[in-house]
Amino acid sequence: MFTQVHLTERHHHILWATIRHYIATAEPVGSKALVEEYNLKVSPATIRNGMGVLERAGLLYQPHTSAGRIPSDSGYRIYVDKLITPSETFADEALQLLREQLNLKNCSLEAVLRGASQILSTLSGYITLVTLPKTVTTRLRHLHLVSIEPGKIMLVVVTDSYQTQSSLIDLSPANSPSDSQAMGVNLLPEDQEVLEQELQLLSNFLNAQLRGKSISELSILDWSELDREFQCYSDFLRKLLTDLSFRSQTPEYTRILISGIAEVLHLPEFSQLQQVKTLMHLLEEEQEQLWPLIFPNPKQEQRVTVRIGSENPLEPIQGCTLVSAPYRRDNIPVGSVGILGPTRMMYENAIAVVEAAADYLSEALS
Repeated sequence: MFTQVHLTERHHHILWATIRHYIATAEPVGSKALVEEYNLKVSPATIRNGMGVLERAGLLYQPHTSAGRIPSDSGYRIYVDKLITPSETFADEALQLLREQLNLKNCSLEAVLRGASQILSTLSGYITLVTLPKTVTTRLRHLHLVSIEPGKIMLVVVTDSYQTQSSLIDLSPANSPSDSQAMGVNLLPEDQEVLEQELQLLSNFLNAQLRGKSISELSILDWSELDREFQCYSDFLRKLLTDLSFRSQTPEYTRILISGIAEVLHLPEFSQLQQVKTLMHLLEEEQEQLWPLIFPNPKQEQRVTVRIGSENPLEPIQGCTLVSAPYRRDNIPVGSVGILGPTRMMYENAIAVVEAAADYLSEALS
C-alpha cells in the first residue's frame, strides 16, 4: 500500500537523478552514487530520506533488501510527464538522417516507411514499428489497362502515395461467358493494334474520370450517364472498379513494419530466451493485437503517446515502453511510428525521434 505524499522540488530532483542513473547503468541506485555524480547540493542522509519518501509514494522500490532503488512504472510516468522535455538535438539529427538517406521521388511509400524504420532503430537503439497507411484516404493517381495475352487484360493502378496495385482480368468467353455478356462490348478484337488503341482510349477516359478519387469511392460511382462513345463500357467499368475497390479494402489493421530487434538483444531486460520468444511471437504473428496500441485514436489530444510497463495491456510488452505518434495525410491520421524498448529507456531521445519521424512522414505524404 503506497502513501499519498506531497513531493517537493527536491524530491523531484532526486527522482530525476535516480532514473537517469538507472537508465545509464541498469543497476539499483544508492544515495552515494547520486552524491558523487549529480550536483544535488545536499548530504547523503538527506538523499536517503528523500528516496525513502519516493519509495513510500510507490515511485521507487528495492529489488532486494540490501540493494539500492530502481524506478517503478509510476516513477517513470512522473519522469516523462513532469521532469523531462524531448531532445531538440536528437530530433534534428533524426530529421537530417531521414532527409539525407530516403528518396521520396524514386521509391514506393512502403520502401520509404521501411527505410525510416531502419534509420530510427539504429538511431534509438530500440525496436521500431511503423504501420502501413490505411487506404481509406488513398487516392488514385494513374490507371492503365494493358493487354497481357489473348483474353487477359491487366489493370495497373498507381496511388497518390506511389503504391502500385494490379488486377488481372480474364475476358475469355470460355472462362467467363457471363462476364463477357455483361460487358456488352467486344474488348477482344483480333487485331492486336486495334485492341491496344481501344485500351489506351479507355485508360485515358478512366484517368480523366477517376484521378484524385479515393479507392473507397470506386464501388459507388454512377456510370449510367456516360458520354455516348463510352456508354457501351458501363457494365464493364462498374464490375472492374467494384472488384478493385473490394480487393483494396483495408482490414481492421494494416501491416506493421518492424526493425531493430537485434538492437535490443544485448540489453539485460531481454536476456531471458523465453521472454524474447514471446515478444517475437507478438511482433511477427500477432500484430493484430499490437495494432490498436500503436494506431492513433483520432480523438486523442496528445501528440505522442507513451505507454509505460504495466500500462500496456499485452503481457509480452508489460516490461517495455511503447512510444508512438501518428503521421498524417491532409491532417487525417493514416498511420503511426512507434518505438518499443525497455522501461529503462532514454525517453528524451525516444520521444524526440518518434515526433521527428511522424513529422517527416506527414510531410512526405503531403
